[in-house]
Amino acid sequence: FLAGTYPFTKRFFAVPQAYLGLAFGFSIPMGFAAVQGEVPALAWLMLVANALWTVAYDTEYAMVDRPDDLKIGIKTSAITFGRFDVAAVMLCYAAAIVLLGVVGGMISAGLAYYLGLAAAAGIAGYHYTLIRARVRADCFKAFRHNNWFGAVVFAGIFVDQWLRAA
Repeated sequence: FLAGTYPFTKRFFAVPQAYLGLAFGFSIPMGFAAVQGEVPALAWLMLVANALWTVAYDTEYAMVDRPDDLKIGIKTSAITFGRFDVAAVMLCYAAAIVLLGVVGGMISAGLAYYLGLAAAAGIAGYHYTLIRARVRADCFKAFRHNNWFGAVVFAGIFVDQWLRAA
């Protein structure tokens, strides 16, 4: 339902990317509920971190479409944040990484986990170099390369769990 209704939120919400973040991230508490029969604070922190990451990368995409979106009158985070769009993107990346660090503390994660987060922070820093001038092609490149942000977070989780099992 949430994913299907996302396109319509651009008519009503100032930051529809936050709605998209909830749509993408709601599988986290659902998974906890299905497996553990409860939704602990850990799940909600993960949901918020995921939503912040989504706002960051989808705002990069919205920066590409901003001129067209202004013409047709839809709302996006890039329009809402205005001249603070780059700062908002970077704040969302930073907050997502900090929350994932808190999650790591809650699960007693090891060094590999935090190295994954450090790599994600480095990638977010690279995104800053791409989006700071607001060149459409560079903002789109940053958006497209978000798979690397997710990949290094996943790699940190995977290696951390693999080392624990060894």
